[in-house]
Amino acid sequence: MTTLDYATYIAGLPRVLAGAATVIRDRAGRVLLVEPNYREGWALPGGTVESDDGESPRQGAFRETAEEIGLDVEPGGLLAVDWVSGTAERPPLVAFLYDGGVLPDDRFEAIRLQEEELLSWRLVAPEDLSDHLLPQLAGRVSAALDALAAGTGAVELENGRRAG
Repeated sequence: MTTLDYATYIAGLPRVLAGAATVIRDRAGRVLLVEPNYREGWALPGGTVESDDGESPRQGAFRETAEEIGLDVEPGGLLAVDWVSGTAERPPLVAFLYDGGVLPDDRFEAIRLQEEELLSWRLVAPEDLSDHLLPQLAGRVSAALDALAAGTGAVELENGRRAG
C-alpha cells in the first residue's frame, strides 16, 4: 500500500468523538456538577478531547476542568469508558471519566466558572444524580462511583450501561 493509498483509506474511516470529564467529590461524597448554558441538564466538568492537537483523554479532562471551573485538578485513575452511539446530529462518542478525588471545602470556594459556557455549579449527592443529569450521563457517573467504591478499576459501558 502506498502512502497515498493509506491516506485515502484513513480519510474514509468513520469518525468518532472523544470526551473526557472529571468526577470531583467533597468530603460528604457529593459530586460536583456544572450547568451548561448551551444545552439542557447538568454535566461534569469536562468536554471534547482536542485530538487534532495530540491531546490525550487524560490531558483533555485536566484542561477542560481547569477551563470550566478554574481549578487544577490532576485526574486520578480512569473510572469508566462509555461508548455512546451516534445520532443524526453527531458521530459516536467515547467518553472517559477520571477520578478527580475528594477536595477540601476551601477548594470549592475557589471555583471560577467559565462564563461563556456555564451558568452555575453545585454539589449533588449520588442518590440525587438522576434528578440533575440526563439518563445516560447519570448511568455513567453512577457506574463510575460504584467502580470507585468497589476498587475494581475502570468499568466499560455502552450508552451509560454496563457492557457485556
